[in-house]
Amino acid sequence: MLRSVLRIFSYLYHLVFSLFVFGLGAIAWFSPNTRLELPMLPWWQDPALSYWLFFGGLAGLLSLALAYSGQIQLLFRLWTLTALAILVYGYFLTPYGFRSPGEFYNVVLAALGALLAAVGAWLRVPRLD
Repeated sequence: MLRSVLRIFSYLYHLVFSLFVFGLGAIAWFSPNTRLELPMLPWWQDPALSYWLFFGGLAGLLSLALAYSGQIQLLFRLWTLTALAILVYGYFLTPYGFRSPGEFYNVVLAALGALLAAVGAWLRVPRLD
């Protein structure tokens, strides 16, 4: 029962996360006067940041669709670990400064959600009994 709940949470979390990343990248890429800055991702600057977000979100949606259909689970598992690593690295291991306690709280919740989603994705590994 818990495995099923975590698996469903993993799918839903990464559906919302991937759509958000894809949408942010699409808006930044296709809007001519938009300059995107995400200081928690210091290694990507605009316009490369727009491309990374757009195609990263697309890759997340594709990996989710393939995992949900039961075809390629490993791709979705790698996506969940990548998303978790980027969240943790970008917010907690770089000199990014939080502007308020509320922002810090929201990022901690997002990181915990990504951790639970990664656990849920990896729980689907078949047993070798």
